Amino acid sequence: MSDWQIGNVKITRVVEVEATGGTRFILPQATPDAVQPIDWLVPHFATAEGKLIMSIHALIIDTGSRRIIVDTCLGNDKKREIPAWNMLQTTFLEDLEAAGYPRESFDTVLCTHLHVDHVGWNTMLVDGEWVPTFPNARYLIGAKEWDYWRATAQDEFGDVISDSVAPIIDAGLADLVAMNHQICDEVSLFPSPGHTPGHVCVQIRSAGEEAIITGDSMHHPCQIAHPEWSSAVDADATAAQATRNAFLEKYGNSDTLIIGTHFATPTAGHLKKKDTGEYWLKI
Repeated sequence: MSDWQIGNVKITRVVEVEATGGTRFILPQATPDAVQPIDWLVPHFATAEGKLIMSIHALIIDTGSRRIIVDTCLGNDKKREIPAWNMLQTTFLEDLEAAGYPRESFDTVLCTHLHVDHVGWNTMLVDGEWVPTFPNARYLIGAKEWDYWRATAQDEFGDVISDSVAPIIDAGLADLVAMNHQICDEVSLFPSPGHTPGHVCVQIRSAGEEAIITGDSMHHPCQIAHPEWSSAVDADATAAQATRNAFLEKYGNSDTLIIGTHFATPTAGHLKKKDTGEYWLKI
């Protein structure tokens, strides 16, 4: 578990899965030979041999009056085509509670997009049925994102929408929101399309401080050094690269804390721009 304080807002990370190597199916251009020259990735984000280190985790935003969980990982008991993700049995819910956030305490669940590793704990298996994991929360789902996935299968991963999204819609717990939706005074969304059509980042502002949760606009810090490296599952790789370039230009050398949705420990840092024009993450 890690946490950060942004003004009066506390952000807490709860990890479901961390992995070293085995991630080339996500970032095929990030070969060991290509990664090794990015020396600032070692030891936190890559090994000396150039193998990527990644994390699947949820981020909790606690404003004092609101409890928001951003992206709900993979989930237990779910049939998935990727063997390492199939029929997981993790202690994620127990870890949430140990961090001080039992599932009943959340008022909001936010999905930056609807890929398999961002919606899994939306639901849990109870007596053979998928039921909402966070019974007292409203689930915020991008209207554009939902329109896309209603017509698009995630066959390469499993029956993701049926087991992790549709039950929320059917239970009447979903709010379909705009890509620039304001959740509360401290928390808002902004569009970051490309990885999926309705992908959003999360902006947290409080007492003059700011943080951004990236979602999958960047899967790994190596894309800070190489924004042209695309995810294998980007819906529109050209748009995704344009989103990364704009993000780097806006937040490079700023005081904004960047919190990566898949960045391994320590997960957060500040974007810096070298005199040569290259970007890196200072932790």
